[in-house]
Amino acid sequence: MAIAGKACTLAILIILCFALAYCEAYAKGVVRGVPDTFRGSNLARHDVPTPGEKVFNVLQFGAKPDGRKDNTQAFIKAWRAACDFKGPSRLLIPAGSFLLSQVTFGGPCGGTTPKIVQILGTLKGSTDISEYPEAYWIVFESIVGLVVTGSGKGTLDGQGDSVWKYNDCSHSSNCQPLPSNLRLNKVTNGVIRSLNSLNSKGVHLFITNCEIIRARNLHIDAPADSPNTDGIHVSHSNDVRIAKSSIHTGDDCVSIIQGATNIRINKVTCGPGHGISVGSLGKYENEEDVKGITVKNCTLVGTDNGVRIKSYPGSKESSASSMLFQDIIMNNVKNPIIIDQGYCPNSKCSNKSPSRVRLSDIHYINIRGTSSTPNAVELFCSSQYPCQNVQLFNIDLKSQQRGPTAASCTNAKVRFGGKMNPPPCK
Repeated sequence: MAIAGKACTLAILIILCFALAYCEAYAKGVVRGVPDTFRGSNLARHDVPTPGEKVFNVLQFGAKPDGRKDNTQAFIKAWRAACDFKGPSRLLIPAGSFLLSQVTFGGPCGGTTPKIVQILGTLKGSTDISEYPEAYWIVFESIVGLVVTGSGKGTLDGQGDSVWKYNDCSHSSNCQPLPSNLRLNKVTNGVIRSLNSLNSKGVHLFITNCEIIRARNLHIDAPADSPNTDGIHVSHSNDVRIAKSSIHTGDDCVSIIQGATNIRINKVTCGPGHGISVGSLGKYENEEDVKGITVKNCTLVGTDNGVRIKSYPGSKESSASSMLFQDIIMNNVKNPIIIDQGYCPNSKCSNKSPSRVRLSDIHYINIRGTSSTPNAVELFCSSQYPCQNVQLFNIDLKSQQRGPTAASCTNAKVRFGGKMNPPPCK
C-alpha cells in the first residue's frame, strides 16, 4: 500500500508539473504542443459559409463603406457579437472602402472554432498618427481558432505614405516603430490567407506569442524606399508556416527574431526588399533562442540581401541553430548568402565587442542565380563564438556583371560539397 501511495503521489506531482508548465506557457502567450486543427484541411473552404453558420455583417452594426466615416466602433461591435456567438460564426466585411483607426479584435471567443473573418472590401488606416497609441493598426489577440481570409479580394491599406516621413529609425536606435498593418498576438491555430497588404505604416504582418499559424497566398506591397516596412515579422512563436506569397517592400521580406522556433517558409517571392533574414539577434537583454528555421523554394529578385543571418556586436548570450536554406533562386541579388555578426545599422553601435550569439547547424543547399556584388558568399561570424557546422552544397552564383564571384569566410567552420561557384573559402 505504501508503494502504491508513493506511486500515486508521484503521478499527481507529475500532472501538477505539466499543468504549471502549461499555465506558464499560456501566460507568456505561447502554448506548445497543441494539436494543429488545420492539418490536411483545404483552407479555401473557409471562403464559403457552412450550413448553420451565423454571419455578422459589419453593415448591420452601422459601418459605412464610403472611405470617410470612421468605422472602428461598428467593427468592434460586430466582432464582439461574432466572437461571443455560441455556434459557428463569421465576421463579414463586404465590398467597399472602410476607414478604421486602431482596432483590437480580442478573445477569448465562445462556441465553435475557428472564428472566421472574411474581408471582401478595402480597409483604410487612419492617417492621423495620434490615433495609434501602440504600434499596430489591427490586432487579433488571445484567440484559439481563427481564420482571416481575403478571398483574393480583401485589402488592408495602411496609407503609410502619409506618415513614413515621421520614421526616424535611420537616425535613432531607440526610435518608436510605426503601426503594423496586422498583428497576431497570443493566437493559437490561426490562418491568414488570400489577403492583400498595401503600404503599411510599419511592419505588414507581425506574428508574436503565437502557436500554429498558417500564412498563405498573401500579397504584400510597399515601395522599395518605404522605411521599416518588413513584410512578415515573427517573434516568440512556434510552428509558423509562410507559403505561396509575394512580398515587395522596403525592408526584410521576412524577418525572424528572438523566440521563433519551427518556422517554415516555402514558395515565397521576395523583391524589392532586404531579403529573408534571421535577425537582428542580440539587440535585447535575455533574448530567447531561435531554432528550426527552414526556407525552401523561394525566389529573390533585386533584393539588398538574399538569405541573411544578422546579429549585433556586443550582444548578450543566445543562440540560433538548425537552419536550412534550400532550392533558392537569386536574380541580381546583393549578398546572396550572408552571415553578418557585426550588424550595425547606421553605424550607431556603441559596443564593438564580438557578438555572443552562437550560430550553428546552418545548411545552404542548391542555391543558384546571379549576384550583383562580387562577394556572393559572405560569412562573417563572431570571433568569440565562431559559427559551427556550416554547410554549403551545390552553390552556383554567377556575377550579374562580368567576372567571377568570390566567397569570404571569417570565424566559420564550413564544409563544402557538390558544385561550388564561387570557389570555397580558403
